[in-house]
Amino acid sequence: MKKLLSILLVLAMCLAVTACGGLTNEPAEAPAATQPAAEVSSEVSAETPAEAPADDGYAPFVPVQGVDDTTIYVGNTAATTGSFATVGVPFNAGMDAAFKEYNDQGGFRGKSIQLIHYDDGFDAAQGLTYTKTLVETDKVFAIVGHFGTNTVGATLDYIKEMGIPMVYAATGIEDLYQEGATGNAKVVYPVQPIYNSEGRVLLARAVAPVEGSLGLGGTKIGVVATTDDAGTGLVYGVKKQAETLDVEIFYQDVDAAATDYSAAVNVLKNNGCDVIIACMNQTPLATLMASMRDANYNANVITSYVNASAVTLGAFVENGSITKDRTVYSTAWLDTSTDEGMAGYMTFYEAMSAWELENGGTGNDNALNSYAMAGYIAGNLFVQALQDLDAKGLELNWANFNDVMEEVEFQVPMGGTINFHNGDRLAITSLALNTISLEVGESGYYELQVVSPIMSLDDVLASIG
Repeated sequence: MKKLLSILLVLAMCLAVTACGGLTNEPAEAPAATQPAAEVSSEVSAETPAEAPADDGYAPFVPVQGVDDTTIYVGNTAATTGSFATVGVPFNAGMDAAFKEYNDQGGFRGKSIQLIHYDDGFDAAQGLTYTKTLVETDKVFAIVGHFGTNTVGATLDYIKEMGIPMVYAATGIEDLYQEGATGNAKVVYPVQPIYNSEGRVLLARAVAPVEGSLGLGGTKIGVVATTDDAGTGLVYGVKKQAETLDVEIFYQDVDAAATDYSAAVNVLKNNGCDVIIACMNQTPLATLMASMRDANYNANVITSYVNASAVTLGAFVENGSITKDRTVYSTAWLDTSTDEGMAGYMTFYEAMSAWELENGGTGNDNALNSYAMAGYIAGNLFVQALQDLDAKGLELNWANFNDVMEEVEFQVPMGGTINFHNGDRLAITSLALNTISLEVGESGYYELQVVSPIMSLDDVLASIG
């Protein structure tokens, strides 16, 4: 039973979590903008406090807001109607489940967390408008589970200007990546992998030894990168990590819309590259693999977690693009194949089930929904910060909250660890490594198989001689 559940979970997470990182493309026809009222059961009563001390290093005008005698108000805007409702609705449900779990345990010194939500229809302008409403009218304490490339990209400068904490972004855009952030730039806390950081992991795994399933053991690395955000972000990370590794790398840029990458493939083949890093999303990855097949180029490929789809990679097996001599490996930021990962899943499941039963669900509606898992993680990390504040006996204000976020090593449910030390905002760099089965499995599908469980980037680098 546990094995079957693990298989189903791997399928669920790999078929769906990628879309959280893949909210980089609007649907062909964007949903119409909406003007909903905030989804909150009671009116926020927190008053704007006095000005903060000039040297607090964070917010320019208030040290805290969104906290009253009974409630801590947090907010987000997310598409809960239209084309992205299948993502936004379970994502918010997962956050609500994490908050209910915490509230039922007593909350923060008797204060419960309450989520205020606006539906932005996955529209950047609406997202900015509603984010301003959350901060300036609703006066929330923090933005939690900031949702989608459009809104996140449109609001980051505003969030930093206002100095309001933002915990978790459901996107991996380059703008979230920061090294050594200072002042108000420190209030942004991305969790989901960012392309720039993941590129570092891809190179480390590409050259790490095969022994112990740590990596692919590459000696000459080829990099094929699309010239879009995904490609340039991943290449940034590859080049950043290459500064610390003695490895020969050959780079080839390609057009994401092209239907043939044979020229780039032949360059890498002729240079004897034994591992290829595919810096691209799913559609160009299909073109790359077909071009390698047609060139009879046998080299292993490693790519981003956004390509970790059993359906996509299974199709490559079917058409001969993937073989035993030409396999695709992908990273993963959630992993239930270990006892620890399964325990994290069960904690999520129990919290999600309890929330559903209280809100008219069956208790199993989101059991295998990875968007709900992502939302739960967003809410849980915010809760972990409150728990640390409580344990230290600190007052709940922005300065203390930001200090805790900077200091704590957070455990990601069903994942590894993440920290925001020294102003670094790299998001998760503790990733697993998967590959696709070459035969249809018990589930009736080609299955993603865990090659290496979640490991920190530092541990992978330590294995490289």
